[in-house]
Amino acid sequence: MINRFEVIETNKMIDNYNLDVRTITLGISLMDCISSDLDILNNNIYNKIKRLAKDLVQTGEDISKEYGIPIVNKRISVTPIGIVGASACKTPEDFVTIAKTLDKVAKEVGVNFLGGYSALVSKGMTTAEENLIKSIPQALACTERVCSSVNVGSTKTGINMDAVRLMGEIVLETAQATKEQDSLGCAKLVVFCNAPDDNPFMAGAFHGVTEADAIINVGVSGPGVVRHALKKVRGENFEVLCDTIKKTAFKITRVGQLVAKEASERLNVPFGIIDLSLAPTPAIGDSVADILEEIGLERAGAPGTTAALAMLNDQVKKGGVMASSYVGGLSGAFIPVSEDQGMIDAVKEGALTIEKLEAMTCVCSVGLDMIAIPGDTKATTIAGIIADESAIGMVNQKTTAVRIIPVVGKQVGDEVEFGGLLGYAPIMPVNNFACDNFVNRTGRIPAPIHSFKN
Repeated sequence: MINRFEVIETNKMIDNYNLDVRTITLGISLMDCISSDLDILNNNIYNKIKRLAKDLVQTGEDISKEYGIPIVNKRISVTPIGIVGASACKTPEDFVTIAKTLDKVAKEVGVNFLGGYSALVSKGMTTAEENLIKSIPQALACTERVCSSVNVGSTKTGINMDAVRLMGEIVLETAQATKEQDSLGCAKLVVFCNAPDDNPFMAGAFHGVTEADAIINVGVSGPGVVRHALKKVRGENFEVLCDTIKKTAFKITRVGQLVAKEASERLNVPFGIIDLSLAPTPAIGDSVADILEEIGLERAGAPGTTAALAMLNDQVKKGGVMASSYVGGLSGAFIPVSEDQGMIDAVKEGALTIEKLEAMTCVCSVGLDMIAIPGDTKATTIAGIIADESAIGMVNQKTTAVRIIPVVGKQVGDEVEFGGLLGYAPIMPVNNFACDNFVNRTGRIPAPIHSFKN
């Protein structure tokens, strides 16, 4: 039972330390929408999403008002469109019509993002999936709320280097297609290894084929709360430090559990998972980098950063799993650059580089996230970065991802403003030594030896 002291404490977290439910995400299966007729397929998709999601936004707002808990985003994820559109879509342009349908219904039901314009190609690409991938630049340029993801590798299958090479080109094409918006399309495109089926966070959310017909997943975030708790134990030993993080993560997760159960009952949709991810915002004090500095680093990126982040990630998960039986998604700590003021400051001061961020991704929740780079970066260089990050995920049996933004017309030393939760970012330098001969090899990198567990 929740007592009044916990209620008071939660209210303080909300009022003073930026605690929020970052998103309620309604996952919707589109498998029963499949048709070989493109017009029928689009009509089926529109009708099903409209029917199931019509009350999502209002329900989130009602729960927020009743409990005094900020629910920042209401979102939808759908079955990967590379599967749904395979029968009807013969060209990339056919897939774009589905993107427009998704965008239309997302606007009508009022959600801020809809994820699932996705392809799962960790071992190989079907013709349909390749067409979807080739359609991504146009799809993201002509829509506002559609998010796209491509899973190019897994621990069980290895890394599909043909898909990696293609995604290097697609990221650049997406940047060009949205150059009038400072290449914003790339902020809605993420490349995964070991993508989870139940992730509520964008841009990588999709509704996995193993999921129910519809599901409610909730993402909770509270970097400011964790940082405030750690202020009270400055100078204490690691046991005290870790216990403090675990107890705080437990309390944050309980808030998410409450919201998830309420949303599930009111929408008559089963509860899926709580994703406890320390997802920062550009707001001062709502920063994962600030937590690392509170732990004892002068700046994020200093020696010891990877160890501190590993500890933080682990304790957050340990605290979260005690608060809910169904913790899933990505759960841990995100380290996006543009969305975290502390990370931005560390980059500006030279404490944080892409290479150090890559090392940190070995132990954090996702990967290289919301990193702005020069617009003239080569496609093969971007593919090499994707391959490196995928290798970390494959070998370490964890989810990794790349959301990188080559901003057309920008160079190192410039800044780019994305707005809202996406924040702003300094343009980071990229290692320009060539990897063309590596990336241009065809085929796939085999799965690691420890993947054979049957």
